[in-house]
Amino acid sequence: MNSAKYVLGLDCGSDSVRALIVNAATGEEVASATSAYKRWNQGLYSDAAQNQFRHHPQDYLDSLEECVQGVLHKVSGTVVENVVGIGIDTTGSTPGPIDVEGTPLALLDEFKDNPNAMFILWKDHTAVQEAAEINELAKTWGGVDFTKYSGGVYSSEWFWSKILHTLRVDEQVREAAYSWVELCDWIPAVLTGTANPQNMKRSRCAAGHKAMWHPEWGGLPTEEFLTKLEPLLTGLRGRLYQETYRADELAGQLTPEWAQRLGLPAGIAVAVGALDAHIGAIGGGIKEHTMAKIMGTSTCDMIVATKEEIGTKLIGGICGQVEDSIIPGLVGLEAGQSAFGDVYAWLRDVLFWPVRTLGAELGISEETQQNLYSKILARLTEEAAQIDPETTSVLALDWLNGRRTPYADQLLKGALVGLTLGTDAPRLFRALVEATAFGSKAIIERFKEEGLVIRDVIAQGGIPGKNEFVMQVTADVLDMPIKVVASEQAGALGAAIIAAVAAGEYATIQEAQEVMASGYSKVYEPQPESAKRYEQLYQHYLKVGELLEGQLRSL
Repeated sequence: MNSAKYVLGLDCGSDSVRALIVNAATGEEVASATSAYKRWNQGLYSDAAQNQFRHHPQDYLDSLEECVQGVLHKVSGTVVENVVGIGIDTTGSTPGPIDVEGTPLALLDEFKDNPNAMFILWKDHTAVQEAAEINELAKTWGGVDFTKYSGGVYSSEWFWSKILHTLRVDEQVREAAYSWVELCDWIPAVLTGTANPQNMKRSRCAAGHKAMWHPEWGGLPTEEFLTKLEPLLTGLRGRLYQETYRADELAGQLTPEWAQRLGLPAGIAVAVGALDAHIGAIGGGIKEHTMAKIMGTSTCDMIVATKEEIGTKLIGGICGQVEDSIIPGLVGLEAGQSAFGDVYAWLRDVLFWPVRTLGAELGISEETQQNLYSKILARLTEEAAQIDPETTSVLALDWLNGRRTPYADQLLKGALVGLTLGTDAPRLFRALVEATAFGSKAIIERFKEEGLVIRDVIAQGGIPGKNEFVMQVTADVLDMPIKVVASEQAGALGAAIIAAVAAGEYATIQEAQEVMASGYSKVYEPQPESAKRYEQLYQHYLKVGELLEGQLRSL
């Protein structure tokens, strides 16, 4: 008889929900399943031209149910009966407005097609102006600078910017919204029946990194500051939260209703939610002096350090330093790039424009068009890898979706310089790959300038397992080894690890990591000659960025 205990990790990302069942005693990944968001993948409620990206809450519920049922169908009834806990991570900062009972407004009939009543995805940049106002006031109002643990620069990608923008542009949502909730707090609340804003356990990870929460000033920014920022915010602080919780703590137990819908035992442990990059770093085996780099459409870069190493330092230009946000007892530090894989996808889409526009007219079938589209990046990679770096003069700036770190600035744009009549598509691609690697180096240099020691990088996400050229260039530019996480579901694996701790199978996250964290499938070692050449090119990247920054911001 199988007496092993199992845990379920749920990773709610930008495009889909992924579910992973893990043997808590061995770390074996037993089965996984994925469910894409139906409305999102139809392009509903988003407008890239306006930097608007919204998720309908029903997408989360539908995909959650579908993928959990799907993964349970792959395992035996004995395994299902022995699932003892659920861990959840989500994309973020992804806040949404809720009513007094904790129901997202878009789940109500009157708001079901209103994008402002939905969850505002991390990469939504409609609140650039509001972020600028927050930064200006924080530095000038005469009180504490509430951005000082957020790298000193608040972003349009985060909690308060998005709330303020929505309250200003939509009177109906403003009147109906009793409070607001991060996605990583809402999903566990739904599963445990604690969606009421007064009962919901809020993530320290999300609150500290995205909402300027800190014990130094008693939680969220003060009512005085928020009211001075915008009178429309008056009273909201009191309808949000004061206490926050670590990801390894218990959010509650799975309700009978959701147990039936998912096919799991009622009453099992549900861990407090947290942000996907932070939990993914746990799944990848993050430890001191190692940067966990989640490399996909964008990047999120995680470091953990002791309180003694951080001391009284306030590290400027990053996305927060928060105690217990990744591993309890350590300070979690976050940085990242607003675009990484999206930079490559941009070039692919530009090159594909003639086919997409003229394909039908020229008799190119839809199937052939899709086949061509899927092969562009692979061929660009092959050709770019063969280019002698001495034969190209192209240099790129990777700010196509603004800059997240160092020093968030969503008004910046990308650039290509050094073009000649001999510049072709593979040379453009190589320059873009190098630029994204330079962006990664700038982040590491920011930490090193503050005295933090980073010895190697662990890489996970969509890119490390697919593109050796990108990974080798990045290792050469960083001039340090990059270890590729073996698990294809590091986020869901990290969620399973926190579930195991919340369920009492392990005392600490570190103890669970020893057994359950992923190993590594490959290590990219830097090539000395390439590293030396890239150090020179990196200095050009910094200089060009410095020269063009003002012009690019004003375009």
